[in-house]
Amino acid sequence: MLAWLGRIIEARAAKSEATIIVALDGPSGAGKSSIASALAPVLPAAILPTDDFFAAQITGAEWDARTPRERARDAIDWVRLRGLALEPLRAGRPAVWSPFDFAGGERLDGSYAISARTERCDPAPVILVDGAYSSRPELADLIDLSVLIDASEAVRSVRLAARESADFLRAWHDRWDGAEAYYFRYVRPPSSFDVVVDTVSESVRDQRPVQR
Repeated sequence: MLAWLGRIIEARAAKSEATIIVALDGPSGAGKSSIASALAPVLPAAILPTDDFFAAQITGAEWDARTPRERARDAIDWVRLRGLALEPLRAGRPAVWSPFDFAGGERLDGSYAISARTERCDPAPVILVDGAYSSRPELADLIDLSVLIDASEAVRSVRLAARESADFLRAWHDRWDGAEAYYFRYVRPPSSFDVVVDTVSESVRDQRPVQR
């Protein structure tokens, strides 16, 4: 699976003299980060996590008031992701940003913290954008290859339970399951991706039109 996906990415990179951007999109627990970590040293590639660009300015109450469609639309701050990271990297410049602070929790006003530290991603032949919503339509002009990393809901649930507390998962599922379901049904259905990877069957399906 990894070797096959790696060859697809390498073949796409060989057609470009500039950095290419590959979106590894997919629902939570599908295996996006594991695949990114395994591919990065081989390609070689740099990893850009979309979780760093979670829309921290939106309060918990505001999230709860949003519909699944609105949560899917607003989950990541794609303006920051685009301006601070994707555009500089595409141009061969380093990207520098302040990431979402996962450990900070809600602030007094109900919004979430952005870390005081900064992250840096240096240009590389391939940039792997790792995270749900990474192939949003607003980023389409910067994405060279869109890859859906998928797994059955049962498998994803087991993986998530192994890495998060039960209380966290209950709250997370209540807020985000509907948003992910909407996104992968209406915004980026499987048929809209260039490549689909199933991490359970370890299959890779290249859906790009055949070049003649």
